[in-house]
Amino acid sequence: MSDGRMVILAGGISSRMKKPSTEELNVENKLIKDADEKAKSMIGVGKDYRPFLDYLLFNARESGYYDIVIVIGENDNSIKEYYGPKDFDNDFNGLKISYAVQPIPEGRNKPFGTADALLWGLKSKNNWSGKNFTVCNSDNLYSQKALKLMLNSKYPGAMIDYDREALEFEHSRVERFAITIKNKDGFLVDIIEKPSSEIIENVFKQDGYVGVSMNIFSLDYDLIFPILEKLKPNPERDEKELPDAVKTLANKIPNSVFIYPLSEHVPDLTSKSEILNVKKYLEKYYSDFSF
Repeated sequence: MSDGRMVILAGGISSRMKKPSTEELNVENKLIKDADEKAKSMIGVGKDYRPFLDYLLFNARESGYYDIVIVIGENDNSIKEYYGPKDFDNDFNGLKISYAVQPIPEGRNKPFGTADALLWGLKSKNNWSGKNFTVCNSDNLYSQKALKLMLNSKYPGAMIDYDREALEFEHSRVERFAITIKNKDGFLVDIIEKPSSEIIENVFKQDGYVGVSMNIFSLDYDLIFPILEKLKPNPERDEKELPDAVKTLANKIPNSVFIYPLSEHVPDLTSKSEILNVKKYLEKYYSDFSF
């Protein structure tokens, strides 16, 4: 049995998903109800009303992961009700699922961001010390190829660098994605949010493509934990963000975060407008899904 370790970040309050849509959605009312009431990864977009998260967990299991921590919000029980009530080691289709709760600090109306979520996840798994793990979002469906690249990476840190031309989102949205800057050996130097057209042009000249981060990383527990503990909130969004922690690691230890280029789409369930697209994607590529 593989001991692949994974942290899935599902502790946010899904504010974009819970916003009323301004367009005609053409999806069942029960999915809109899911979007308004549950963690977004629990929306039943799959076959026989399966939650989106089932598909990520299926890909994780098929890629060699076993020990899974899902970071959940303090006000949401939808994930725990579905995957098992115990705090640790719920058996779900061959996976061992545990939970870590990301609290909302006093004086705030939402948690402290993805780096804070990962910190709570790692606090619950101090037996992972000395080992690598993969961390990713709960509202993206990463392929088995991407998950295997992270699981089998031999570097202290690693990430998937997605060719933005392969992402099937609106161009205006893709243009806002954070792009990666790499050195000549393929290691991370920087992750730039909202890049200028000049920076994008320079990246394309150097790499032959523009690579973007979709928040999937492989990290060494002992190297990233102290960085997460000391990380300051991003001044623009007042959140502790995982890309900032990974950049800190890359700057602290040169050639520590290796970049794996990949050219494929990553389904995303951020807002209600994505529900129909994701549903169609799952019908097309996971029609014989059995989990």
